[in-house]
Amino acid sequence: MSKKGRVLVAMSGGVDSSVAAAMLHEEGYEVIGITMKTWDYVSSGSNSKETGCCSLDSINDARNVAVSLGFHHYIIDIREEFGDYVINNFVEEYLAGRTPNPCVLCNTHIKWEALLKRADKLDCEFIATGHYAQRAVYNNRFYIKKGIDTHKDQSYVLWGLSQKNLSRSLFPLGQYHKTKIKEMALEMGFQELFKKSESYEICFVPDNDYREFLKYKVPDLEQQVAGGDFILTDGTVVGKHKGYPFYTIGQRKGLEIALGYPVYVVNIIPETNTVVLGKDNALLSTEMWVKNYNLMKYENITEAMTANTKIRYKDAGTDSTLYMQNDYIKVIFEEPVRAIAPGQSAVFYEGEDVIGGGWIMKNSTI
Repeated sequence: MSKKGRVLVAMSGGVDSSVAAAMLHEEGYEVIGITMKTWDYVSSGSNSKETGCCSLDSINDARNVAVSLGFHHYIIDIREEFGDYVINNFVEEYLAGRTPNPCVLCNTHIKWEALLKRADKLDCEFIATGHYAQRAVYNNRFYIKKGIDTHKDQSYVLWGLSQKNLSRSLFPLGQYHKTKIKEMALEMGFQELFKKSESYEICFVPDNDYREFLKYKVPDLEQQVAGGDFILTDGTVVGKHKGYPFYTIGQRKGLEIALGYPVYVVNIIPETNTVVLGKDNALLSTEMWVKNYNLMKYENITEAMTANTKIRYKDAGTDSTLYMQNDYIKVIFEEPVRAIAPGQSAVFYEGEDVIGGGWIMKNSTI
């Protein structure tokens, strides 16, 4: 075994994970590549040609990189465990009136567990991915730092990783910008990967149309939920909608309702199949509650701890104060934030460091 150790690298067939594997190989690690089959278009109700990380082309691209660099590569099928947990949760969250965050759920409960399980079988000390993030240690605790490429930083989707999982994780790309990684891909001879376009869609939702996906998974959904009321924040009924699961907090387009001024979805009430509309200022809030949180940098949050809180992936973050309240974290923002969506992740930062994160609750109070 290499002095650096043996590392199992998750390889999607894209440029990032391929360069990550190559970098570790060049650094002297004994690399083993692994590609996880998490879904297919047939199970998603699509007859389109598969694209993205689980397609045959991507699996072959990952294997070709491994062959060219001279290390072993394996393919594992985790469609059953992925579907049972991630896809079922995705559907359940929309039916509960929330907006799910499947990438975080997958990283936390599926991908890392699947990788570590195989790493143990292959005697690998470490696992590695192509995420743009960094791992650091403070007071014997592992935590995530932002990647230095602010446009590609993926720390937001990694807040759920446990100390055990982080202790064995490597993120080779965290100290690089994407432009440099693409330059390295060309230098390494990965011309075809350099040309591949990136997908920002949910991997198991064909054409990024979650509404059609929900209809496929729940065949009679439209009949169940069509014809509910659009109401204003004062309770006035102003029209009928197509079904509450087909709307998200902050949505303006596609409402198909004219009131003479712009309105947005400000609340979803599944119990009565009601969608609440309001003006833009009705989306503003200065507090929220977070449940099922995971702390990274610190074992506990001190009373009235300050943090910069992100409520969605592309959110710049807002200065806030965190309060521990039994099994929840109450977040008070210094300035109003827009369109807090239950079901999404809230991630707390101290500078570049991830303090932790959790799931935004349905109600502002508990």
